[in-house]
Amino acid sequence: EMAHEARKDPVDYRRAMLSKRPDWLKVLNTLAEKSDWGSPMAPGKGRGIGITECFGSVVGCVAEIDLRSDGSLKVDRVVYAIDCGHAVNPLTTAEQLEGGTIFGLTAALYGKMTVKNGAIEQGNFDSYQMVRLNEAPKIEVHLALTGGKKWGGVGEPGTSPIAPALANAIFS
Repeated sequence: EMAHEARKDPVDYRRAMLSKRPDWLKVLNTLAEKSDWGSPMAPGKGRGIGITECFGSVVGCVAEIDLRSDGSLKVDRVVYAIDCGHAVNPLTTAEQLEGGTIFGLTAALYGKMTVKNGAIEQGNFDSYQMVRLNEAPKIEVHLALTGGKKWGGVGEPGTSPIAPALANAIFS
């Protein structure tokens, strides 16, 4: 919304603020490239970005959504870039970000727990709505590693940027 008020592209707006952070810029530029940022979207579709630092890693994602005429929302594609310094097993890094995506989307889309008579009603996953396989977006993960002495985490960081990216996609 701040980029919109400033009449700037959301990626360019962030680039200006992150000019002294090469690790953040590498993640941001990787996201812009790999997500085809700036390419036109069809009517009813939106694209949003979120970027953060979490557990020593800089991680960002771009979410692409489809807002249907009936008011429902479908997350079609999520593109991640991460700088965790080093990746011993890039596949494990990707899998962690994919899992974080599902966890974060679940919280953003369905994150409601109800209390009845002082007890949580959702006792297990059979009564807690989660993003299911048929709702899961296509997820792409790209490493934007800067190396050096940095060793960041990859387990939780995938969760933190998805809700802001989703909200920005809806706003767009």
